[in-house]
Amino acid sequence: MKDLFGKAILDYQTGNDPEDLITETSISEADEMSVAYLFRSFKDMPKLEQKALSLSKGKVLDVGCGAGSHSLYLQEKGLDVNSIDISENAINACRLRGLTNCFVSDILYLKSSEKFDTVLLLMNGTGIFGQLKNITTYLKKLKSLLNNGGQILIDSSDLIYMYDQDDDGAYEVPVDKYYGELTFTVHYKGETEKPFDWLYLDYNTLQNAAHANGLNCELIQEGEHYDYLARLSCV
Repeated sequence: MKDLFGKAILDYQTGNDPEDLITETSISEADEMSVAYLFRSFKDMPKLEQKALSLSKGKVLDVGCGAGSHSLYLQEKGLDVNSIDISENAINACRLRGLTNCFVSDILYLKSSEKFDTVLLLMNGTGIFGQLKNITTYLKKLKSLLNNGGQILIDSSDLIYMYDQDDDGAYEVPVDKYYGELTFTVHYKGETEKPFDWLYLDYNTLQNAAHANGLNCELIQEGEHYDYLARLSCV
């Protein structure tokens, strides 16, 4: 892993001639993304993210914190925020921005002895699941991290709209895999990251998986682009 996403974040934070990230997926062409977007303030965040932050309470775990914008907002509100990311560069940038409790970690390797009142997975939080077959592994881990009365706030999008329809109105989705399973590639400053799996999950599939793993699933809010915010909690 070249950690290009993290390099872009750290370049922006330190003023080291940051450039736009170029991202592409297995169903979409290359697209430019300004690194500055990852450093946005609360007022510039999408409404789903604002809603998730407004619902956050108690001791918070921000999974895949990136540049730390969500965590910083909650820290400034006085919440006890713990932030993790697999990118060492991103975590270094978060520390430079003033985040108190941030460290490099994969959620699956986090000790379940530590419990949280709110676990945040934003900016397509289901992405880290990678593939549909991994959902149970991740949901069980997330559930193990919850205090009594705790909540998981997670967002994603239903990508069905990106597929063509036949004459009968049926979507022409892949027959060999779930249509939200994508391969994601990142380019930065002439380098290319090794492609990785990234999962977009429709709400009904998330709800069914949550129920199968002893979690309630509540649709909190829908966005303008087939995206949604959900809350998972213990039954």
